[in-house]
Formats: sequence, structure tokens, C-alpha cells
Amino acid sequence: MLPEHARGHNRSLVLQTLFHQGAMSRADLSRETGLTRVTISDLVAELIADGFVVEKGVREASGPGKPAILVDLDRDGHRIVGIDLSDSDFFSGAVLTLDGSIVVRRQVALPAADDVVAAVVELARELVAESHAPVLGIGVGTPGVVDEHGVILTAPHFGWAGFDLEGALQSALNLPVLVANDANAAVLAEYTFGGAGDDVLLVKVGRGVGSGLLAGGQPMRGSRNAAGEIGHVTVGTDGGPLCVCGKVGCLEAWLSVPALTARLAAATAQPDGGEGDASADDIRDGILRDAGERLGIALAPVVGVLDLSEIVLAGPPELLDGPLAQATVETLRSRTLAQFHDGVRVRMTEQGQDIVLRGAAVMVLSGQLGVS
Repeated sequence: MLPEHARGHNRSLVLQTLFHQGAMSRADLSRETGLTRVTISDLVAELIADGFVVEKGVREASGPGKPAILVDLDRDGHRIVGIDLSDSDFFSGAVLTLDGSIVVRRQVALPAADDVVAAVVELARELVAESHAPVLGIGVGTPGVVDEHGVILTAPHFGWAGFDLEGALQSALNLPVLVANDANAAVLAEYTFGGAGDDVLLVKVGRGVGSGLLAGGQPMRGSRNAAGEIGHVTVGTDGGPLCVCGKVGCLEAWLSVPALTARLAAATAQPDGGEGDASADDIRDGILRDAGERLGIALAPVVGVLDLSEIVLAGPPELLDGPLAQATVETLRSRTLAQFHDGVRVRMTEQGQDIVLRGAAVMVLSGQLGVS
């Protein structure tokens, strides 16, 4: 580390420690971080002046001597704006505190393709106006392949290719903006707020299908920024529906929310042959299990190569939780080495539909404060 970078690193270390461990004394911070008490004192004074740390009063005395003054991250002192473009029917946005709590929510109807950027800018402006505190930055999770500079390399649903969404939003809003793939944002939220381990694959099902991957606690982007793009893996040799990318039988064409709901609606609209509600339920479960089997086919090689122990599903629980998830587990177990992979866990996220919004907040925390 170069000397001129040391102070920034040490600031981030202090903020990271307070973020995860809560209020502590300056002496506690010195012990936890390994930094000297003089360095901690200077850094805490600087962070208090910048509005990121606040004194919380004195610790209850447990012995002789002056009680220690506790300091903590000022979790309400700044706000983060998160925006999620991954839903099939609307764009959602939120104002969040530094610990990921949502204090304001907004939704806007899905705009026409030509109006997407204008709609995002307007949504962001409305949320900034409702923040009532300094805004640390704006995080955006979007479908598509996104590079490290927030350029959309490809997003077929929006018709974007080589589009600098991050630059366009930053120019319009005059605030720090970070843009990432929605699944990559979601896995950050699951890691920071959802208790996921260091090696986890999160499958995000919405307008499209993608995944975010952490290995050793670090995001994997891939050589072309397309790590996790499982949506356009062909998951059957039996044909299948036409995908938006032009291929036949892509996972996304089976599993995306619009595709899956359309298939369910078409199937359940057929006469049940006099067999009653049970037949409709059987038809629905069969469609969901088929989609789950296709997901398991796509995931089995990934689990085998990376030796993952946990798969997290994010999307509508009424579609993903139940027959679909069970079929995914069964397919994984039948297609991987039983000795090592029978214990692979497939679970729904507990963060619900907020996962991309909270992941967008983690992006800003990491980019602006070095906290994750």
C-alpha cells in the first residue's frame, strides 16, 4: 500500500468495524483494527466532522476510572438512494439508511424503451428530494451485462448495447452513481445483510434470469463482465420456447417471471377434463417442477466446478418456493457427486423484493466508504 492510500484504507477499516460490530470505545477500535490509539483518535475526529461517526454517550462503568465514550456509525446521518430496474412490471426505488433500512419507497410503471433513462432520472430526483439528509450516492441494479464503469454492454430487454448508464445518470443527477447487474447487486445484499457465507450463488428471477456469485467473499465478474449470466444457457435438447436473445430453450425462456406466469396462465386456462381443482394444481406443480429441473440442469456444472454449498433464490416466492425449488435440489443431487454435493442447500432469500434495493445500498457503501 502506498503511503498516500493508507489514510483512506484506515478510514474504511474504522467504518467497516463500526458497521458490523456497533458502538465501541476508541480503545476498543484500536484493539479491533490494530491501529494505534493516536491514529484512531485522529480518524474518529475526522469522521465525526464529516458526519459519518457520532458519539453515543459513555459506557456503563464497570470499575474504577473514567467511563469510556462510545462511538458508532451515524446510520441516520446520510441516506442512500437505491433503484431496481429488474421487475417485469415496474421500476422501484427507495431511500435507505446506512444500515440498509428502507425509509421511503416509490414505484413507477414500466416506461417505453425510449423513456427508460428519463424515468430513472425522475425517480431518482424524487427520492433525493425525500431523503431529508445528505445523499451518499445512488445505486442502480439493472438487467444485462454491466462492466465495472457502469456501462451496459448488453441488455436486450431495454435495447441497450454499449450504453453508459452510469455516466448518463451521474450527469443528470450531479451525485455519485454506481450501476451494476441486478443479480450482482442482490448477492452483495445477501452477503452483507442476509447472512450468506463467503461462497454463494444467488439466482435472481425477474424480468430475466441471472446470478451473482461470491467466491471467498469476493464478487466474481469474469473476463468479460459476464460471470453469472446463466439466463442464456440452453437447458434442454427438446426444443423449448424462443428466448429474447434469439435462441431456443434458454433458461430465461423457461424461468423468467413473464415466461413462467404466461405458461401457467395458458395451462390453467385449459379445460380440466372434469377432474376438478386437483388437476389444475397438478398442472401448475408440473410446470413449476419442469422449470426447477431446468434450473438444476444449469446450476449442476457450476456447483460441481466451484464446490458451492449454498444456492439462494430471489424472486416471487409464489413461483420459486415449493415445487420449483424442490425440483432444483433433486436435479442438482442427481447431476453432481453425491459424496460432496448432496448437502447443497437451496433456499429463498429472506429479504424479499427489497434485495436489489439493499444491494444497491451496499454498492454505494463500498464505493464511497469502503464498507461491505
